[in-house]
Amino acid sequence: MASEREDKLLSALRIMAPGTSLREGLDNVLRARTGAIIVLSDSPQVLELVDGGFQLHCDFSPAALYELAKMDGAIILSADTKKIIYANTQLVPDPSVPSTETGIRHRTAERVSRMTDEIVIAISQRRNIISLYRGAQKYILRDLNVILSKANQAIQTLEKYKAVLDQTLVNLGALEFEDLVTVYDVSNVMQRFEMVARIVAEIKRYIVELGTEGRLINMQLVELVGNSEKEFLSVIRDYMAPGETRQPTEIREQLAEFTSDELLEPINFCRLTGYGANLNALERQVSPSGYRILQKIPRLPNTVVENLINYFGSLQEVLRASIEDLDDVEGIGEVRARAITEGLRRLQGQALIDRHL
Repeated sequence: MASEREDKLLSALRIMAPGTSLREGLDNVLRARTGAIIVLSDSPQVLELVDGGFQLHCDFSPAALYELAKMDGAIILSADTKKIIYANTQLVPDPSVPSTETGIRHRTAERVSRMTDEIVIAISQRRNIISLYRGAQKYILRDLNVILSKANQAIQTLEKYKAVLDQTLVNLGALEFEDLVTVYDVSNVMQRFEMVARIVAEIKRYIVELGTEGRLINMQLVELVGNSEKEFLSVIRDYMAPGETRQPTEIREQLAEFTSDELLEPINFCRLTGYGANLNALERQVSPSGYRILQKIPRLPNTVVENLINYFGSLQEVLRASIEDLDDVEGIGEVRARAITEGLRRLQGQALIDRHL
């Protein structure tokens, strides 16, 4: 539910991001200090609330929006912002709909958005700010320099958290090869993954708000994150409790719902992966299925990884298997069996070296 609300807000921010025609028009209105209320929908629910004004049905342009905002009434745009449908109209929402705003323009905008679940923009004439409403959500657009500063700060934070995550994964890899992993070790890795994921989500919002100005931040983010999310799902898949019926993606979604305080308690990860809420369960030794490690072997298709795990059951069994044993698995010939053995040996050596760096 939280992710759905976030997606709706991001889609709204994307429509009015810097570089778009709508944002150019909004900035013009902001500089002119005329104020405005703009609805980005001509749905039947919205049109029911429209009273008076005049129909235009003309093409949208930033200059047209600026000129029409000089009048007191609301402006109705099509959902794709390509057409101006109404101008100088009055919106008449249900007064019983709750609103936390005080000014008439903003109270109307919030009520219309709550009633229709559409995007409504209110530009304050005195405070000179742009408020975005989407359903029960409100978001105030900030100055580009402020967002850029926060984005750069978040990137620096992400670099530090990603470095800690990488070291935690190196330690986990060494423990996996030694068959010494405990539920606590897995909980620690999952916690680090989720912390990184939350910083990434924050940076993605900044990138959407920055629009065309966020290109360099986006390049840095892609470089830093890599395939972290895929590796996170592999870790969950490796360590789900026996008999667990949920999919890794379901567990991942439930983890995303954790509060900041819940994220700091390892026992919550223990319960989430199906090992119970007993403190002793954290010390329980577990063996990975092997998805994460096997996927690191070059040119090894996912179908072969699945066949290996279904045949042997765990990473330790795959490590102990001879070339002849591997050759018996469907999709693996002698050449691939040797490549798997050599790949695992190389990964094991690298994990042990990296652990002591």
